[in-house]
Amino acid sequence: MSGVLIAIIGISFMFLMSLLGGALVFIFKKSLSGRANGILLGFASGIMIASSVWSLLLPAIEQSSNLGKLNFIPAAVGMILGTLFLVLMDKLVPKCINNNTSSNEFAKTSKLFLAVTIHNIPEGLAAGLALGNAFVSGGVTGYSALWFVIGIGIQNFPETSAISFPLKEKFNSNKKAFLYSLASSIVEPIMAVVGIFISSTLTGIMPWLLSFAAGSMLFVVAEEMLPEAKSSHKSSVAGWGMIIGFVVMMILDIVFG
Repeated sequence: MSGVLIAIIGISFMFLMSLLGGALVFIFKKSLSGRANGILLGFASGIMIASSVWSLLLPAIEQSSNLGKLNFIPAAVGMILGTLFLVLMDKLVPKCINNNTSSNEFAKTSKLFLAVTIHNIPEGLAAGLALGNAFVSGGVTGYSALWFVIGIGIQNFPETSAISFPLKEKFNSNKKAFLYSLASSIVEPIMAVVGIFISSTLTGIMPWLLSFAAGSMLFVVAEEMLPEAKSSHKSSVAGWGMIIGFVVMMILDIVFG
């Protein structure tokens, strides 16, 4: 397949999984079971951790070879900056909401909606950078980047469903809940396209951008996905899901990378 076709398939899959996750409000009265949610989130976490290493960090280090033994600097600094970006956003956005609403219930729903929207930004950017890096900068192959994007898409399913059901309870409307979850998801494919464009025009700072995206994604996994996966079910299904996801992605990256 051509690079353009792979990019279209990958980005479309991400958005489709978000749509399916939001559409669950039309099918189920209740959210996914704790076991199913834990397995999905654990599996997606493993995929994202492995992808961040092989599809983002290792290419960033390889593309910094001109720095010699200091080639780790862009990867290290980029990861820290990516993490700080999400920490800052997580602190600023809730404060803005609290200052502009008098309803605690509305504030809670708005925080959930904006939290998912904010976290979709680095995920979409990471997907676009991985795809752009594969086709423009001579990094990982297109199929490896595609599996990376598919991994993001898989975790979009439980993530979007996690916001759609609380919104359903608030609005007492399946349609409104679906549309709001759709609005939070649309930023991801948009940022993916932005990431592809950036990778084709700012190749000189690609190592920094790749590691920035990796840091943001790893922070989301550590701060949001794994704790949520573990709390969804008290057994070790989330841990096993993460290990299996990591191993699957590692094998795919080695075989196709």
